[in-house]
Amino acid sequence: MKKFKDMKDIIKAENRKKKNIRIYIAALLAVQLLMLPFSGCASSDSASYAGTADTSVSVTALVDDGETSAATVVKTSSAGLSADDLFTERDLQQTADLSEAKELVLRSGKTLTISGAGVYHVTGSAEDCTILVDAGDEDKVQIVLDGVTMTNADFPCIYVRNADKVCVTLAGDNTLSVTGSFTADGDTNTDGVIFSKDDLTLNGTGSLIITSTANGIVGKDDLRITGGSYRITASSKAMDANDSIRIADGSFTIKAGTDGIHAENEDDDSLGYVYIGGGSFSMSVGDDGIHAVSLVQIDGGSFNVSAAECIEGTYIRINGGTFELSGRDDGINAAKKSTAFRTPTVEINGGSISITMSAGDTDGIDSNGDIIVNGGTISVSGNSTFDYDGTAQFNGGSIYCNGQQVTEIPNQMMGGRGGMGGFGGGRMGGRRMG
Repeated sequence: MKKFKDMKDIIKAENRKKKNIRIYIAALLAVQLLMLPFSGCASSDSASYAGTADTSVSVTALVDDGETSAATVVKTSSAGLSADDLFTERDLQQTADLSEAKELVLRSGKTLTISGAGVYHVTGSAEDCTILVDAGDEDKVQIVLDGVTMTNADFPCIYVRNADKVCVTLAGDNTLSVTGSFTADGDTNTDGVIFSKDDLTLNGTGSLIITSTANGIVGKDDLRITGGSYRITASSKAMDANDSIRIADGSFTIKAGTDGIHAENEDDDSLGYVYIGGGSFSMSVGDDGIHAVSLVQIDGGSFNVSAAECIEGTYIRINGGTFELSGRDDGINAAKKSTAFRTPTVEINGGSISITMSAGDTDGIDSNGDIIVNGGTISVSGNSTFDYDGTAQFNGGSIYCNGQQVTEIPNQMMGGRGGMGGFGGGRMGGRRMG
């Protein structure tokens, strides 16, 4: 009991700290702060966690209040989102402690129901079989997929109906498929091979192949991925989440009919953000490669993306990474989708970005507001290399338009179509500062 009391005291102290973080709250855009890792102290009977409180505060980005807007904070903050605040220690552990895990073997036509907290080691092959998590509101569940093959006709292979948080850890090679039209669970429109109504983390040292007639992975809260190798083929979205998609690492090969990575909360447009800190991404999609209603922040990773729009959001911040982008509409597009930001903005602070645009009415980097370049190397090939409706700042780094280095950011005639938006045509806009 003393250990539990001490934990409650820690939680109270951490909650008091959170109330003082006002400016950082605005920049983080609904990040769940100070997540306490849960431990795996389980009994062999219940396989439950002891002392596993995962305290978090969901906060909303500040809309312009006459003094400081969320967009202003993001522009002036050199840190922005931080991986230390976005992932727990448990999220980042790529192997599971199986010493007290409960063994589950897949059987065709059977539903494996997990009703309590714990670690569950899953093996076997089956058809029309679902791993259903229907646990308590405070329960944390870890599912270890170890050489699993599942093929369903019309329902998710893994369905999280209720829990506090679920972690799917990959061990060995795993394959999950849904081959027909998804059926609903009451009022819940299940439409993903992995479908979670609560926070979901994927990690591990193994691989996962997902094939879907709708979406690949769906999270109705936060979706975190910190490791593993993924090959996702989906008729609609490969990854879809309401509040956020946070990726620390992993290898991703994605083919999707619409978006590769999509975050959108229809009830709160300050949510729906994407953070990527590392990993390798190969995407060929019908619409957007990476789409966030509010913020897209990329700190690192390698990206090879072919899409209509490769990266889209209201505020796009690129701090690092290597990008090979092939766009059929816009390579990078900042558009007004969130009221949490005053002005759509593309901010580039580092990285190596190569954008090749299809012929026609296309833009390499398009902002319905501002463009800020503080560093990195940017190379854009296409009829219109840059297009912005607000202002442009060129403070550092290197920019090449159709193979020629420029000292100012060109503009395609304030969003008009028909100007020469590459170097040598259109209106020359943002000048190099200093």
